[in-house]
Amino acid sequence: MASDKDKLVRDQPVGIPAEQGPLAPYRGAQPPAPQWFTDAVATPYETHFVECEGVQIHYQAWGDRTKPGLLLVHGNGAHAHWWDFVAPYLLEDYFVVAMTFSGMGDSGWRPDYTMDVFAREQLAVCDHAGLFAHAEKPIIVAHSFGGFVTILTGAEYGDRFGGIVIVDTPVNPPDSPRRGPPPVRGGKVYPSLEAALARFRLAPPQLCENHYALDYIARWSLHKAPMQDGSGDGWAWKFDPSIWQRFSVSRPPQELLKETRCRIALFKGDKSIIWDPDVRDYMRGLLNRQVPFIEIPEARHHVMLDQPLAFVAALRTLLQEWAYSTSDRVVPTR
Repeated sequence: MASDKDKLVRDQPVGIPAEQGPLAPYRGAQPPAPQWFTDAVATPYETHFVECEGVQIHYQAWGDRTKPGLLLVHGNGAHAHWWDFVAPYLLEDYFVVAMTFSGMGDSGWRPDYTMDVFAREQLAVCDHAGLFAHAEKPIIVAHSFGGFVTILTGAEYGDRFGGIVIVDTPVNPPDSPRRGPPPVRGGKVYPSLEAALARFRLAPPQLCENHYALDYIARWSLHKAPMQDGSGDGWAWKFDPSIWQRFSVSRPPQELLKETRCRIALFKGDKSIIWDPDVRDYMRGLLNRQVPFIEIPEARHHVMLDQPLAFVAALRTLLQEWAYSTSDRVVPTR
């Protein structure tokens, strides 16, 4: 259960002014990181772009293309680099791809955005990366807003996938208060990298003790941009700041979840504050079956930032179980 401290303090360490975020005390320097993290983000990957309905979609690829495919999908305002320290731990069994939705990260922007187009971007990346060419169907692992897109993909195109893993994406009953994508502020140009990093925070707000992970994704979230007063170059966030003013959904997630046409597993941060107590049973009821529901201890909404190694361990266990349950194996008899 989330504590009152989470709701009150949220992402602001004690003593940090409200206009600054948890990276402010580092003054632009990188926080110390454990060796496992340093090694993981140093793992080589390929960078690619594929055109989807007139926009260039960015994705990264790690590992051996002869292995089954695994697509990693980010959340609201994020990008493929959120998975840089997770993907290397999945390479023993999978060819791993992480994508970036249009309007975010290094992908292009659109005049308008729809959930259906985001789903087709997933298909375009899978096709371009060769994930559909393998004998085994690819699996999608998707966080937060990306999970809502993936629920649509599972309903409309589930026969093309071996399964979907939805990470901290609650589908609430229709009579519950609706939670849309949390607002993300953008458009401002900061005079220095230090100033931009000091302003970085998570959405929805939360505590995150792993400042090395926050710093890493924050740096990949920024690009150089001309200062609005013409005084030279500064730093701005990469995402389209008006994306949610030009976004539409065609069908409710409750309806789509019922129509999912492939295996599904649900992950949740043990301390995530965006879940109501009855949502797990409600989602299982919509699916009309028992599905894996895995809570990561001491993780909040941004599970891969809060407890990355615990998340990796749980994900690898699930994927191995899925692979074993569908493999052509001979069971010895006595």
